[in-house]
Amino acid sequence: MTAIVLFTDFGPGGPYTGQMESVIRQIAPASPVINLLSSAPAANPRLSSYLLAALRYSFPAGSIFLTVVDPGVGTDRKAVVLHADGQIFVGPDNGLLNTVALQSRHSQWSEITWEPRQCSMSF
Repeated sequence: MTAIVLFTDFGPGGPYTGQMESVIRQIAPASPVINLLSSAPAANPRLSSYLLAALRYSFPAGSIFLTVVDPGVGTDRKAVVLHADGQIFVGPDNGLLNTVALQSRHSQWSEITWEPRQCSMSF
């Protein structure tokens, strides 16, 4: 079973983590959703990248990490996917995933170009 791992700077008190979990469970009801961290260093993708790179080793190959630490959320910043040593990372193209890529034996980047018909007010 593929684990879906959340790594964000949303903070523990807001609704955003719950909203993400709800959407994930609607799309992939059989996949476990793990809120690894919702208090990553706020709006600091560079510092958060080191923490993400260290914490990823607790999860098996095949795990999917959904990452949001982005002071420019809601802007035209590109979204990217990083395949790194059998794990998949999805996040903003702002350096958050760079340390994972640099520490991996095998890594491959791709840009997400798909856009939904209607955008969420939050994400």
